[in-house]
Amino acid sequence: MGEITEDQWAAATGALRTAVAAGDPILLVCHVNPDGDALGSMLAVGQALRKLGATRLQATFPGPQDLPEPFVALPGLDLLVTAPEPPALVVTLDAAAESRLGAYAELLGKVPVIVLDHHASYTGFGDIDLVDSGAAATAVVAAELIARLGVPLDQGIAECLYIGVITDTGSFKYALTTPAVHRLAADLLETGLNPGEISRRVFDTRPFGAVKLYGEVLGRAVLEPENALVWSTASLADLERHHLAPYVLEGLIDGIRCAAEADVACLLKQVGPAEWSVSMRTRGGTDVSRVAVALGGGGHRAAAGFTGHGTPEEIMGRIRDALGE
Repeated sequence: MGEITEDQWAAATGALRTAVAAGDPILLVCHVNPDGDALGSMLAVGQALRKLGATRLQATFPGPQDLPEPFVALPGLDLLVTAPEPPALVVTLDAAAESRLGAYAELLGKVPVIVLDHHASYTGFGDIDLVDSGAAATAVVAAELIARLGVPLDQGIAECLYIGVITDTGSFKYALTTPAVHRLAADLLETGLNPGEISRRVFDTRPFGAVKLYGEVLGRAVLEPENALVWSTASLADLERHHLAPYVLEGLIDGIRCAAEADVACLLKQVGPAEWSVSMRTRGGTDVSRVAVALGGGGHRAAAGFTGHGTPEEIMGRIRDALGE
């Protein structure tokens, strides 16, 4: 774990062991609108701490508590609460900035905070940072923490970690998919996981309406060869017309980013009046995290995002300006 020192690992495992032994309340928090890496990492660490003997342990995330359909059967979901008790120790997972923690950001500075993350745009809000921007997923950091706590893998922990890994590596096709990632996946599969079933559940099962919506979103995609840019939009009206939940839009950007004429792909997903969640991907020639950070977001060189306000045309104008800089 190149960017995490032995002192940081020792501080994190020591704080967790002390809290567990003392029976202190521990709160695990991942980011708003959690994806597979956020939920998987959080629930894997939660199950490991429970095996370590934690009795006052809760997990949560800010915002609406509706889970995406692919994750409604994840092991460890019984840890989730909507109104956690005041914690003595907080562990955040896959949240690179305070804004991603919503109201739980108010806990920062009041209790010790351990951060597990892999985003280069991490803002440094934690007291103990387990952050490795070279890790393919936060789940990779979580797996190392669990190992250092001396908790053996079981199938429940392994499933959560595996979903985190396949989510953020795009099923092992992104640049940060290292030999170590494949070795971790092999260790997880050794517990008896069914990778085909998990992949179908996470990536390949959507309502028929999503198929129709995908066609519409791809059909309205705009190619700007002069900017090496391709983009499209998915509105709340689109979701309502097809009776769909927002989670179905996850992964849709992959259908846009395959355009050979563009280096950067953007998908604008409406989340409120004049408010859009913007996902950005690159084929390799552009650091989209630089663009996202400039516009108030964050992420990685190859995959990043931010929240934009205004019309899609106004937001794309800001993206073009940032790309030009």
